[in-house]
Amino acid sequence: MALIILDRDGVINKDSDDYIKSPSEWEPIPGSLEAISKLNQNGYRVVVATNQSGVGRKLFTIETLNAIHIKMNTYLSQYGGAIDAIFFCPHTPRNHCNCRKPKPGLYNDISERLRVSLSKVFCVGDKMTDIKAIQSAGGKPVLVRTGKGQSEIDNELVPAGIPIYDNLAAFVDELVIAK
Repeated sequence: MALIILDRDGVINKDSDDYIKSPSEWEPIPGSLEAISKLNQNGYRVVVATNQSGVGRKLFTIETLNAIHIKMNTYLSQYGGAIDAIFFCPHTPRNHCNCRKPKPGLYNDISERLRVSLSKVFCVGDKMTDIKAIQSAGGKPVLVRTGKGQSEIDNELVPAGIPIYDNLAAFVDELVIAK
C-alpha cells in the first residue's frame, strides 16, 4: 500500500494566522475531504504531519488538539475516508526541536515508525517550511496554492521544479489518473 503525507492547516483545512484553536474553528477546504477519501479508495495510506505550536504557546491544550482531530476524522468518515496517523510538533520556534518544520524530524519519525523510505512518498504542503522539511527527509514535495501556498508563490520563494497545484483535490485527481 502506498503512503502520502499531508500537512493539515492550509492543505486539509482552512488556515488562520491566529491558529486553529478549537473544533469550531476547524473548517475543511472544499474538496479536501473528498480527495483524502479518493486517496484511500486508490490504495493510499494517508498520514498528517503538522506543526501545532499553539500547544506550546498555551493557546490550546493537547485535549483540544485531539478534539480538533476527532472533528476532522468524523467529517472525513462521512466521505468514506480515513487518516492512518497524525504526527505533530507541539513546540514553538524557541524550543529549537528537530520535529518542527522546516526541520525533518516529523517526516523522519514517520519513515521510522512506518518502516518506509520516503523517496517515493508525496508530501503535500502549503508553506516553504513544509517543502524544506520534506526535501531534507528525502520525500517528494508538492505545494498547493491553498493556505499560504499562493503567498509563497507570489513572493517567489518556491524553487523551480516543485510541483504546484491549486489544491489537494487537483493534485489527487492527477495522481490517481497517473496511477
